[in-house]
Amino acid sequence: MWAVAFKQSDSFSRLWPSVVGVVTAVASVVLLAVALRHLPVGTAYAVWTGLGAVGVAVVGMLRFGESASPSRLLFLALILTGVIGLRFVEDA
Repeated sequence: MWAVAFKQSDSFSRLWPSVVGVVTAVASVVLLAVALRHLPVGTAYAVWTGLGAVGVAVVGMLRFGESASPSRLLFLALILTGVIGLRFVEDA
């Protein structure tokens, strides 16, 4: 959410999108820190960045009219597959 809010903030020239961006960025990092209590750093960071990237890409397609080409959707699905796969590997 923070990346989309920063896009909407127009380089911090609009107050509320800027506030939302900063607050959600801080919340995101705090939640990553909480996850690091229970997960290895590589796994936690991969999941954090992977889910964030997929989320922003989906919002970009739905809200900003970015490309939803089959190849883009395939590679986003591969990111999700990797995130899900990490879940199973960590339990092993």
